[in-house]
Amino acid sequence: MKGQRIGYIRVSSAEQNTARQLDGLELDKVFTDKISGKDINRPELQAMIQFVREGDHIIVHSLDRLARNLDDLRRIVKDLTGKGIVIEFKKENLIFSGDDSPMANLLLSVMGAFAEFERSLIRERQFQGILIAKQAGKYKGRKRTVTPEQVEVIRRRVESGEKKAQIARDMGISRETLYQYL
Repeated sequence: MKGQRIGYIRVSSAEQNTARQLDGLELDKVFTDKISGKDINRPELQAMIQFVREGDHIIVHSLDRLARNLDDLRRIVKDLTGKGIVIEFKKENLIFSGDDSPMANLLLSVMGAFAEFERSLIRERQFQGILIAKQAGKYKGRKRTVTPEQVEVIRRRVESGEKKAQIARDMGISRETLYQYL
């Protein structure tokens, strides 16, 4: 059974360029996420998983584009190949079809572990950079989502007895954020 050729592209932020990942490949459909690969809660990844059918061939630039967590990577590959879907990783030159050799499974685990390790190194460097910036007085943290005027409106509404959950919804913030401002 000949299925569709499906591409999956992921970059970590909206500013990053997706063009190089599957450039020059003839694909029937492409799903693109511009979000971190830290977990599988990505809209286009979930849409692709729902879209693909037996006989389809998914092409991904590299393992770390599909998942940065070894458990997630193995689960996605196992679930999809179990449905008769082939997954190909261009950079690593690996193809998984469900009847993979022990060597292919070992390579998936080893390469996936490197992707997870790389992500943990990135987070560690980011944390260290924030600490250094804080010590130098250059890091002020995340920008406030509520202006001082809005805080006053929130306080008045709370004092008048309105439900905090409703106030938070009206202001477009979480209840936790509302409590922080109070």
